[in-house]
Amino acid sequence: MSKYEHISNEMRRRIVEGVYPIDQPIPDELSLTKEFTCSRMTVKRALDILVMEGLLYRKRGHGTFIIKSAIQDNKVNATDRENLGLTGLLKNKKIETKLIKFDVLFPPSQVAAHLSVDDDTPVYHVIRLRNVEGEPFVIEETYMPTNLIVGIDKSVLHSSIYSHITDKLGLKIGGAHRKVRADKSTDLDQEYLGCKSDDPVLEVEQVAYLNTGVPFEYSFSRHRYDKFVFTSVNIRK
Repeated sequence: MSKYEHISNEMRRRIVEGVYPIDQPIPDELSLTKEFTCSRMTVKRALDILVMEGLLYRKRGHGTFIIKSAIQDNKVNATDRENLGLTGLLKNKKIETKLIKFDVLFPPSQVAAHLSVDDDTPVYHVIRLRNVEGEPFVIEETYMPTNLIVGIDKSVLHSSIYSHITDKLGLKIGGAHRKVRADKSTDLDQEYLGCKSDDPVLEVEQVAYLNTGVPFEYSFSRHRYDKFVFTSVNIRK
């Protein structure tokens, strides 16, 4: 993890946990450079991330302030720039994984097209339930090429696939294309997420790719409507 990412993560934690008064500016960049023993550019880059996430805003001549509405919400806040996985989003929460399905198969044509692989390239097919603090939050159905993301086993699936990719395989995640839609709950949602038959579900269809531009994941995440909010931040220059 780079220095600016470390600072960004630490500042995000402080903001969410209420370390800084919400009606006062956070420490200025010069103070933060002394605290974290780094350059001012590194601090600026770290804070830029939080501005783009909608946690902070800069007021010229007055400092950098916390956006109240961003932290006064008991739902998981996933921004359109987020690519951390659930474990990365909820660092201070207890996350448990129930493995519903895990196999290797030749991909359907739609999956192969999104992963830019041939129909005869084996892919992992994984369905997982993610519980947060004992409550069901999301069902993830994921496809990944076995020749690119090697070493996926049950121990990886019960923790963080993204940590395996970055820490164990040494690959860098570049970003993701997402489609977010509302859907009716399915039998699987009702069984594992505790949804009622008339409950809506937030489905996120995602193609994630490495910093080389190669797709490594095609997935569908089914979120409980009362546990998540998806935020899009538009900064006017």
